[in-house]
Amino acid sequence: MTGLLPRIHSCVAAAGLFCLAAATADPRTKPDGTMSASTVETSIQQAWDTMWQRFYLPRTHLFYDYLTSYEPGRELAHLPTADEARRQYPNECGYGTGLEDCMISAGAILSLIVDRHAVTGEESLRERALDVFRGIQLCATIPDAPGFLARGICPEDGKGYYPNSSRDQYTHAVHGLWLYLHSPLCDEATKPQIAAILGGIADRMTRNVVPENDYDSLRADGSRDTRGISRMWNVMGHEAARLPMIYAAAWQATGRQEYHDLYRKYVAEAVRQSHTLDQGQPTYAWLQMQASLELLADLEPDPELKREMHGIMAEVARRCANRATVAGQRADQLDLAALCTDWRTGEGLKWEGSYRKVWYCIRESGEAALTQLMAPAPPFPEEQQALLARAITRLDYRRVSSNGIFYLQAAYWKQRRQAAGRP
Repeated sequence: MTGLLPRIHSCVAAAGLFCLAAATADPRTKPDGTMSASTVETSIQQAWDTMWQRFYLPRTHLFYDYLTSYEPGRELAHLPTADEARRQYPNECGYGTGLEDCMISAGAILSLIVDRHAVTGEESLRERALDVFRGIQLCATIPDAPGFLARGICPEDGKGYYPNSSRDQYTHAVHGLWLYLHSPLCDEATKPQIAAILGGIADRMTRNVVPENDYDSLRADGSRDTRGISRMWNVMGHEAARLPMIYAAAWQATGRQEYHDLYRKYVAEAVRQSHTLDQGQPTYAWLQMQASLELLADLEPDPELKREMHGIMAEVARRCANRATVAGQRADQLDLAALCTDWRTGEGLKWEGSYRKVWYCIRESGEAALTQLMAPAPPFPEEQQALLARAITRLDYRRVSSNGIFYLQAAYWKQRRQAAGRP
């Protein structure tokens, strides 16, 4: 296979199921060259099983970033110890350790569970959603750091964490909780717990996101984040809607007027700034922007401002169509079954390393599709459906080590939900 994406003849979604038509020699294709819907469904179920069996740990209710082994019980042996996290080794964010994106993942997984339930009505998803919520709750209830959201928790003791979070972690976790709160999966006992988390995060923003702190939400110990990744206002255009979306979610969950007033204080200016779209941003930044605008647009009472948000979201979706194409081309050049090495002794997930290209290529295919599907735009184009189906089915789920499989599932179930016309 060359680096060029296979020639795609057509792609249809019958009853919300993908059919990929491509000029490939894949034995799973039908005689006319189309990828059967059952093949895609089988891959999605394998992705689901792998996600829970290999990336998830019941002790923390968290999903971790990558695998370093396919040996049962050894997949996540590389995760940092509580002492390493306490010493901020190898850095204050836990970058590269597999503990850095647990809250981002949790938000994406709540999204896929909510959408899957809307399509299938599976009662078993109620407990699965609650499992994901418990992981967010653990990260959002750090002693002596009210409203702080840890990136992840060390499974060794169920307590250790790195002290530097980021606006990206807050964005996905809040978005996922908002989706869960409004899903029939969320029971009456859980709703006040969600309200407590969202209210705590909003209160932290009110206390800390002020000019004196350069609008930084601060580290767990109350010190400034020197990387600038926890700043919540006076940020780039794709980040401007994050602060008002937190306040809006907290208002919806708690009914407290102060959160509503803060949401209204920031929202119009955030939308104005959101028109500044820097083409150089990574795809994950577009997905986070889409999440914040989706929440705000859903609540916005002003039809003009709502239309403005929808226009921005449509433009972001258009930009991500090319990202999906490029990720597909890149995948044909990579060993998608590669494992990451232990960050203590190998390259791990370093930006300049070879494995990161594998890890993120799988993830970007899902992110680019999901970002498009979140926009209030025309139906997901056939060529994009084909790219997503190909991204899902090209993986051997017995040998995939990237948490990118979370995003592939999230995109698949959102497309299924839209195709089925489920609100």
